[in-house]
Amino acid sequence: MLKKMAWTAGVVMALMASPAKPAVVIGATRVVFPAAQRDVAVRLQNKGEEPALVQVWIDDGDEASSPQTARGPFVITPPVFRIDPGHGHAVRIVHVGDVKPVDKEKLYWLNVLEIPPKADKAEGSNVLQFAFRHRLKLFHRPERLSSTVDQAAARLVWSLVRSDGAASLRVANPSPYVVSFNAIGLSPSDAPTAPTVPLGGGMVMPGGSLIIPVPSPTGSELTHVSYAVINDYGAVVPGTAKLAP
Repeated sequence: MLKKMAWTAGVVMALMASPAKPAVVIGATRVVFPAAQRDVAVRLQNKGEEPALVQVWIDDGDEASSPQTARGPFVITPPVFRIDPGHGHAVRIVHVGDVKPVDKEKLYWLNVLEIPPKADKAEGSNVLQFAFRHRLKLFHRPERLSSTVDQAAARLVWSLVRSDGAASLRVANPSPYVVSFNAIGLSPSDAPTAPTVPLGGGMVMPGGSLIIPVPSPTGSELTHVSYAVINDYGAVVPGTAKLAP
């Protein structure tokens, strides 16, 4: 038992002294795939000091997906490749099938698995290695939607829903775009200095709604929502709205 505890402590101390971190950097925080295009490219770069083996695939929302089980009308080339230190590599995402519906965005996920090289002198030694998996949103965007993506946040409808003494914030999205939030909060006014009750982030699908529990107690003085949405370029865009009656 003492030997096991000492070994565990040694591993923890090693991790604290040299925290593991990914070396492969992706040149985007999300991918927008316009339906009019047949393919898009995403660039990756190895910022580390060792070669990295990378595997990529796209799924339709299953976090437990693998390249063998993932579903989606896309093919990535190449699916597996090596990136040397200080070098980059572009992957090409090709649309190979129909994507429905055609009147709103469809959300998929781009998975990038970084596999480190085998550690030197690992034979017979206790070596702890990590494989890092990045997961990015991929939006397939049909042509000629009913509004522009920049108008999506302004079209959101916010309201307080009460049930059995508890309150929740409901946000309805009538737009054809997926809206991702960096932050959401409730306040008594739209003044920049107004105190805010933070509610975290989230995402609301086209034509859908998002329900967020509100900490108790919540009074009627909370009349406005402050939010920050993430745009196509990964920038955070703030906004405010008044709660619907």
